[in-house]
Amino acid sequence: MLAVPGEARRLGASVGTGRSADVFEYGAGWVLRRYREPRDTEREVAGMEHARRNGFPVPEARALDDCDIVMQRLHGPTMLDELERRPWLIGRYASMLASLHQRLHAIEAPDWLPAPIGAGEALLHFDLHPDNVILTEDGPSVIDWPNVARGPGIADVAYTWIILATAATPRPTIRGRLTSAVGRRSFLRLFVRHFDRAEVKHWIPIGADFRLSDRTLPPAERQKVARLTNG
Repeated sequence: MLAVPGEARRLGASVGTGRSADVFEYGAGWVLRRYREPRDTEREVAGMEHARRNGFPVPEARALDDCDIVMQRLHGPTMLDELERRPWLIGRYASMLASLHQRLHAIEAPDWLPAPIGAGEALLHFDLHPDNVILTEDGPSVIDWPNVARGPGIADVAYTWIILATAATPRPTIRGRLTSAVGRRSFLRLFVRHFDRAEVKHWIPIGADFRLSDRTLPPAERQKVARLTNG
């Protein structure tokens, strides 16, 4: 059981913000992830802990209520940040992301997790892309687990394909815009070559339906997902 230190009860400065949650400092060594709408945080944390107990790199975490999760603070850039800073390492990071998928899907998922895309025994993340991988001194660690589920591992790979091909990544610099346009296509190609491409493509329409069930998905991304499945 994660023991949150007594002095870590006061919300600190904002650390980051996302589509559905904000992250704040929460005392030394901790952060608090606060969702804007209530959800099953107990299940999310239980899925994270199941992965961690089976050797997968995940920060320690505990649900405080149906909006708040406190977790170990990780130090290091995201894989996406490193891809922008050192794009010549694109092959290394594509292989690393593929390896994280393979390690995760080798873990048998508990039967209390949902199976939103069909039968299967693998533990799935359903948001495992470069911006959710923190590169710490001890190696990569995976964050953001609200979609944790069970099912066929290849469907998780297909979902990452969909995100890489359609998600908006606004960046203020010219280098960032080039990374999101040209670099993402190259990264996707290098990532997918670690799997059976035809099998991954088979799961894209099913993954797209799951992606479109996200009510927070912006209209522009919805259009891109529709074009991807119709192309």
